[in-house]
Amino acid sequence: MACPVIGFSAFSGTGKTAVMERVIRELTKKGLRVGAVKHDGHDFDIDHPGKDSYRHTQAGAQTVVIASAQKTAVIQQAGSTLEQCVSRIQNVDVILVEGFKHAAIPRIGLCRKAAGKGLPEPPENYIAVVTDDQELQTAMPRFSFNDAAGIADFIIRETQTMQTRDFTHFNDQGRARMVDVGNKDVSCRTATAAGRVLVNQHTFSLIQSGGMKKGDVLTVAQIAGIMAAKHTPDWIPMCHPVPLNGIDLKLFLDAERLSVEIEATARCDGKTGVEMEALTAVSCAALTVYDMCKAVQRDMVISDIRLLEKTGGVHGDYCREEKQNG
Repeated sequence: MACPVIGFSAFSGTGKTAVMERVIRELTKKGLRVGAVKHDGHDFDIDHPGKDSYRHTQAGAQTVVIASAQKTAVIQQAGSTLEQCVSRIQNVDVILVEGFKHAAIPRIGLCRKAAGKGLPEPPENYIAVVTDDQELQTAMPRFSFNDAAGIADFIIRETQTMQTRDFTHFNDQGRARMVDVGNKDVSCRTATAAGRVLVNQHTFSLIQSGGMKKGDVLTVAQIAGIMAAKHTPDWIPMCHPVPLNGIDLKLFLDAERLSVEIEATARCDGKTGVEMEALTAVSCAALTVYDMCKAVQRDMVISDIRLLEKTGGVHGDYCREEKQNG
């Protein structure tokens, strides 16, 4: 099912960026993963002269992608519709949109009487209104500009009624709860996750030769990952205990990257998926590699822990593009 999208609609100068920023903080504190889309009616420039992205653009590249272990940026020499922007955001619980004030999405309208800024459209066109105008007549829920917590709670309640998605991990009060899977059908489910530990040449050579004082790094990490997968509910509060059919955990060395590559596949016949079991296996295996090697290197980096693919369940199969492209 699609991720819910809610807009913040207002004229320039109403403070919608500040409101949305505070709401994002409140939603994040409640455990939600939030995506944000900003519409700029004028233009913006993030690849400044002298930067590599600027040089590639000036050379004629239509799209430039910059990626690190922490973030990714896509600079495209063309405008994008709201639908295109939203489609690029993955693995979040809700997407908040600033701008696109006439888009066909549920929108919260902002008007600031003190700045002489009214609503872009009649109040009934919005699902709620944020205003300092006490005389504004509307049957819609209304909030003050300082009530970020109230707006966040409203967003959670509103998205629960949307057909596109339910916040199944939250109750009517917006508090965390364990999902009831009693009515779900038992089905065959699998999940594959991966990650890596980046090391230096000396550490890599010791792992490769079996020279670490604590023992065989890859074997110990493999056992640790399998054990961790079986105890995932002890790590992740809202996870159900899952009767695992099996865990395949592979570790291998990448000489070009100077890394320990980790991949785990979990399988079960159950009512809920095994994504967290696969991710937990990878995470614990990576931590064990660090523990086994920390005596000779402290600045190792655990990175790129991600879901590669999953099968089964009502939401269907998923396959990460890197898996498809080999």
